[in-house]
Amino acid sequence: MGTTRLATVPEPKYWQLKTVIGEALDSDFSVGEILPNERDLAARFGVARATLRQALEQLEMEGRLQRRRGVGTTVAPPRMGVDVSTTQHTWPGAAGQDSWQPVDSSMVVPPAAVARLLETRSGEEAHTVRRLRVTHGQSVATELLYVPSSSVPELSAIDAPSGPARARAVLRELQRLGLEGQERAVELGSARADDAKELDRLPGAPVLIVTTRYFAGGRTAAVSMATYRADTCRLTFGDSGDLEISHDEQERRAS
Repeated sequence: MGTTRLATVPEPKYWQLKTVIGEALDSDFSVGEILPNERDLAARFGVARATLRQALEQLEMEGRLQRRRGVGTTVAPPRMGVDVSTTQHTWPGAAGQDSWQPVDSSMVVPPAAVARLLETRSGEEAHTVRRLRVTHGQSVATELLYVPSSSVPELSAIDAPSGPARARAVLRELQRLGLEGQERAVELGSARADDAKELDRLPGAPVLIVTTRYFAGGRTAAVSMATYRADTCRLTFGDSGDLEISHDEQERRAS
């Protein structure tokens, strides 16, 4: 079987169109402006609507456009920097984290991948805390924090049965532990229906998923799964400059 030389593969038409539309966004449109409908845009650029749609989807993925329910496609503002530095070494809900708003808390069986990180038994329930991160008045991330009962043994369901009050109670109890460190991983994913609703995105839209393990007492005390809007956020990691590339997935495929 022969190999394909990438240099000889012609650039897709939608990719060329994406560049043209991107230049038009810079010169002819302002941030927040609603784009004409697909029919008018296709006529303006002399392309089929299928080609136009591919170009618009790519621009949305790159954060240049936003699709808003009941509004249409608008020109997106520049991505905002969101600090997810591991150098902060603070528990979720600690003082100074006013951008995170507790929403609810409940007991659930964590997904298998989270249970492995927590090193809990299969089927064992854990406390979950759902939080919403708001920056400049815009919802930019949702978080599910999983906390095994062993990390918050003094928590009483009677004191805070549900809602934001219970979420804050779980966070307060968690902060009683001595935080020994944390590690983070970032990967590209797709928005689930519940996250998409809170972030004003369409289900399946590209998102950045930040997984954080918190360590205390020589074990994993909690695991956070935070979902950030990929179209409006660029994640910053402080001045540590640490970057670790995992090849686990590639190794699994090779095995």
